[in-house]
Amino acid sequence: MAAVMSDLHIRPVDGDASIEAWRHVHNVIIPTAPLSLDEVRRNADRYHLEVARLGDDPVGCSTVRPPTAEEPAATVIARVLPEYRGRGIGTAIHRRCLEQARATGAERIETIVLASNTEGVAFALAQGFVQVEEYLLPGDTVPFLTLRLP
Repeated sequence: MAAVMSDLHIRPVDGDASIEAWRHVHNVIIPTAPLSLDEVRRNADRYHLEVARLGDDPVGCSTVRPPTAEEPAATVIARVLPEYRGRGIGTAIHRRCLEQARATGAERIETIVLASNTEGVAFALAQGFVQVEEYLLPGDTVPFLTLRLP
C-alpha cells in the first residue's frame, strides 16, 4: 500500500480536464444521478471539489459543501472507484474532507451515500457516521442516506 499511497495525488479541480475526471468518478459511483459538465462546473463554484489520482489515472473524487445560514452542517463526500477500494485511498480523501469541513467552523459534519453503495455505507459507518435520514430524488428508486458524525 505504501507504493500506492506515495503515487496518490489529491488536487482541487482547476479546469475542464479535472472537472471531467471528477464527473467521471461521480457518475460511476452515483449512476442514478449523473451530472453533466455544466452541472459540475456550477458545483465547483459553490463547493470544494477535488480529484484523487494515481499517476495520471483518476481513482476518486471528493466534495465538501460548506455550512450555510440555512444548513449549519458541512457535508463531506469521498468517492473511490470500485477497482481502487481497500487501498487506503478513501481514508486519505476522507481525512482531507474532514480537515476542510472543520476549517469552515461547521456545527456538524454529515455525509451522503447512495444506499446501493454498500461499501460506501460500510466505510461511512466505520468512520463513526450514524444514519439520520433516507430520501429519494424525484423519479429514483434507490435512496440516498444522510449520515452524521455524533
